[in-house]
Amino acid sequence: MDLKGNNKLDLKISVLLPTRARTYALFKSVSTLLDQADDPASIQFLFAFDDDDEVSSQWCVENVIPRIRAAGSKYKVLSWPRMGYEKLNQYVNGLAAHAEGKWLVFWNDDAIMDHQGWDRDIAAVDEFCIQAFDTHNKHPYSIFPIVPREWYEWLGHLSQHQLSDAYISQIAWMMGIMKRTDIKVTHDRFDLTGNNNDDIYQNRPMLEGNPNNPVDFNHPTFRIKRIEDANILSDRLEEIGYDMTHWKEVHAGKRDPWKEMLESDVNNHMQRLN
Repeated sequence: MDLKGNNKLDLKISVLLPTRARTYALFKSVSTLLDQADDPASIQFLFAFDDDDEVSSQWCVENVIPRIRAAGSKYKVLSWPRMGYEKLNQYVNGLAAHAEGKWLVFWNDDAIMDHQGWDRDIAAVDEFCIQAFDTHNKHPYSIFPIVPREWYEWLGHLSQHQLSDAYISQIAWMMGIMKRTDIKVTHDRFDLTGNNNDDIYQNRPMLEGNPNNPVDFNHPTFRIKRIEDANILSDRLEEIGYDMTHWKEVHAGKRDPWKEMLESDVNNHMQRLN
């Protein structure tokens, strides 16, 4: 399924939104993005559904898409064979291939936008960086990463691990390109707000905590992948005039990016890394 909206070019933002088995939460989430946007016509919405979730995808087409059309935003609704939460990064990588915006914004069907003009503030940033929403009580990661389009174009992917927020954020800290914003977002997740305690929440595997597991976020394989991605990005940025001293010092062992990350962690989210 590939439903195309209008043909407006030169879009500012593409919202990447994998979703499964959620209807009203999805409608609420998208509505907050539209209601709080200054220029909905400059936004593209990209939805990813599993091909065995026809009820939810059809509900989106019948209820969410008319809301998007009315606001003047562009959109695509895509479906693939189910890959599961373990390969959540593959959904966003697949959506990124259809993105037309300058900035690619990761989004969840249980996220709520609380900031008027969020699209204006994101688009106003004119540098290669990872922008971070103000969410999860100022978590040092960019929980819903805001990624420049070139990241995908240069690497051919956004993330090589299920934990895309951690994967992208750690690269950003290593390279010295993390940029905090004051754009407030509520992650309406059960452990944070008490809402949406459904099967999707209860059965989500988190591949972190056992570095001996080959699919764990901190297995040496994925540590190497993050370093390799940082090297590629750094080389491309240096070619266009960026000063990559920060990354070179990290790569040479002369600078500790995790110390800098932990110093920014005002609410001690990352104590387990100490």
